[in-house]
Amino acid sequence: MDRYAVIGNPVAHSKSPTIHAAFAAQTGQTLAYEALLAPLDGFAATVAAFRAAGGRGCNVTVPFKLEAFALAERRSPRAQAAGAVNTLKFDADGIYGDNTDGAGLVRDLTHNLDCPLAGRRILLLGAGGAARGVMLPLLAAAPARLTLANRTVARAEALVAEFAAGAGNTPLAAGGFTDLAGAQFDVVINATAASLADEAPPLPPGLYAPGALAYDMMYGRGDTAFLAAARRDGAARLADGLGMLVEQAAESFLLWRDVRPETAPVLAELRRQIEGR
Repeated sequence: MDRYAVIGNPVAHSKSPTIHAAFAAQTGQTLAYEALLAPLDGFAATVAAFRAAGGRGCNVTVPFKLEAFALAERRSPRAQAAGAVNTLKFDADGIYGDNTDGAGLVRDLTHNLDCPLAGRRILLLGAGGAARGVMLPLLAAAPARLTLANRTVARAEALVAEFAAGAGNTPLAAGGFTDLAGAQFDVVINATAASLADEAPPLPPGLYAPGALAYDMMYGRGDTAFLAAARRDGAARLADGLGMLVEQAAESFLLWRDVRPETAPVLAELRRQIEGR
């Protein structure tokens, strides 16, 4: 039986085994998928042991995405752009690294939430790994403008400068949270870690255009501080990152098994489990 895994530290909380078991059952694929806890100084050794035992691929979660990038002998363009890898595939040519986070976000927005991105004004909050990982897919969706805002302005400016050459016809802007005053956006995406601390980025009022969507990459925490603040500020629609989790997993499954699973029933069941319905 083909073996796959998610490797992280911590990892016991991961929904990936549940998601991929559902994908396998739905598509008639015979495989095993497990969660592997790697020591903080033992990621490469954990991957090597899993591969030697017959592993065909793995997902990678915090804090190992940069190490996975370094471990990959070949990388997809989106992994190269992200500077991080969340999916490894083992084959006769060695270790292939991909990053499915951005594709998962865009598909959740456009497919599950029926929120087209072409021609929209998008605000991306944060300039760390989560933001970097979604920049290329967001730009590929041809928004009217992509603005990056971060507490440390220099980090936002550096990220925008890095992606400027591949922005196509989409104007890119960078600044701090206070610099957003007076601007309005159609989609606001929180890629900061603020929700982990039950906090919201200090945004000025009036950011949300009529019909705007507020999206928090965090999931499983109900109404995050960011989403609550967005509701108060007039966001018409709110969404967490559970759909992104399922969609990025589907991208990994497609890479490994060459078949794309239907995500809607898996997302609905996962939502039901998390919300206790």
